[in-house]
Amino acid sequence: MAQIPHPISLATAPPPQGGRGAERWHPAHLLRAPHRLAFAGATMVLVLGALWWLWVQLARLGWLPSGPLAVSPSLGHGVLMVHGFMPLFFTGFLFTAGPRWLGMPGPEARAVLPSVALQALAWPLWLLGVHLSAGLAVAGLLLAAAGQGLAGARFLRLLRASPAEDTVHARLIALGWTIGTLTLLGLAAGVVSDDPDAARRWLYTALWGFVALVYVTVVHRMVPFFTSSALPLLRLWRPMWVLYVLVATVALKALGPWLTRAGLDATAWSAFEGFALLVAGFVLLWLAFVWGLVQSLSIRLLAMLHLGFVWLGLGLSIDGIGQVWGWVSGTPLTPLAALHATTMGFLGSLMLAMVTRVSCGHGGRPLLADRLSWWAFLLLQAATLLRIAAAVAPPQWVGALTATTAGLWLLAVGPWGLRLLDWYGRARPDGKPG
Repeated sequence: MAQIPHPISLATAPPPQGGRGAERWHPAHLLRAPHRLAFAGATMVLVLGALWWLWVQLARLGWLPSGPLAVSPSLGHGVLMVHGFMPLFFTGFLFTAGPRWLGMPGPEARAVLPSVALQALAWPLWLLGVHLSAGLAVAGLLLAAAGQGLAGARFLRLLRASPAEDTVHARLIALGWTIGTLTLLGLAAGVVSDDPDAARRWLYTALWGFVALVYVTVVHRMVPFFTSSALPLLRLWRPMWVLYVLVATVALKALGPWLTRAGLDATAWSAFEGFALLVAGFVLLWLAFVWGLVQSLSIRLLAMLHLGFVWLGLGLSIDGIGQVWGWVSGTPLTPLAALHATTMGFLGSLMLAMVTRVSCGHGGRPLLADRLSWWAFLLLQAATLLRIAAAVAPPQWVGALTATTAGLWLLAVGPWGLRLLDWYGRARPDGKPG
């Protein structure tokens, strides 16, 4: 590897050039490719957040000291899960696959370093603020907004300069990214004004209008492509109407809190949304089979993608049933079951699958889910089912079930994430650049 000019704080010395030294972990290897740097930042935030949330749950049970609180830990958890590691993983993916979509040369890792550094610093500050000071928490949100804004601006420049004819997916991602950055500012305003309802509304908007929008856009473009590549007997089938259904569904979820706040009758909206989500959920479950769910089960890495997509259909169906039931009976079912089916099941499963795939495919390793990745995925499925159970369990069981879920989440992402960090700090085993 060529020596990196102008050493910076990330690497005060050039990485080893060859021989045994090239096998050693060195921070300068993070600058070999954008996905290495961004995924490393995301993984550190992910593991830190998992450790922190397990501590919070054990403290609620009285097993560990709780410490002071300046911001609701539930809000702290939600913001970290939506805005913490996800945009960093997006950054790594978009500056790896995105330039290929757009027919443009991708940036070097050094170009995205300011964005990654700001976000990686923001989230430990946010967690400190949750316990010590709302001002620190707001500072963390503003740092994260600056980092996301830098990444979004760079992606927009690629999009504007692109000669590609088909930029629909890239434009949707750019829209989602803009929404995500603005929602961080809204969250900061909610924390400053001590308005938890406003903060939750902005967080909900970020979940659906940013993270879920990026996910469904990438799913539409990549899952059929990956499937047809691994299983040639299945043709690549991704009509645009499927993308429109996916985008309309997440838009429906993102706009709901704002429409009811503007004066729309909440009961009528809940009934409409419930029926719409039921239809969307069943369409997506049908689509999962059309896209080759059954055939994918013979290939672990492909199965992770497809089973993760099934969780979206299940989550929307559970959400729709709960809202329709509430409209009919006047007693809505808990929305937390549907929320965690979508967040842990859909978003979490595809995160494991996509990050594993990119890390292997662009890291000179076999393109497969090895034992560690597969067990991480299975543990995540168990954690998702347990969290759904906690959402409908008797009150006396909720604390223990939620703490167990947090423990399983840490067991799933901890070893997987630490192994990835080890990979990112080493040269590719095949000796190629990147």
